[in-house]
Amino acid sequence: MLIGEFEHSLDAKGRLIMPAKLREDIGETFVVTKGLDGCLFAFSLTEWANFEEKLKALPLSNKNSREFTRFFLSGATECEIDKQGRFLIPNNLREAAGLEKEIVIIGVGTRIEIWSKDKWQKYSSSDNISVEDIAENMTMLGI
Repeated sequence: MLIGEFEHSLDAKGRLIMPAKLREDIGETFVVTKGLDGCLFAFSLTEWANFEEKLKALPLSNKNSREFTRFFLSGATECEIDKQGRFLIPNNLREAAGLEKEIVIIGVGTRIEIWSKDKWQKYSSSDNISVEDIAENMTMLGI
């Protein structure tokens, strides 16, 4: 399971170190794509295949389904971890998530999210998120 929060820096070539604690579960080759809330999503090849199947099952006749599928698949790319534990984030994905230097990588169960440190701090601040309010709403989902 992918869990934890890690801070790293992008190097001048756009490479990022994959935290050792996440490396085993994400695999040496994985897929990175645009994510929701202003971050990038990274999936192991197995989880990506599961996600793709869900996208394929969406009705082609539904405009929201087409746009949702385009959003995730258009920017998706396979990444490989090098011998130093780094992987290259393509420029289009760095731009999409506003990644510059300081990065936060978080494990979210079945995927990794890659955030600019500034965006992550704003998003996860107590001013932005009320865990108590979210918890109350999660009861509708059976949690």
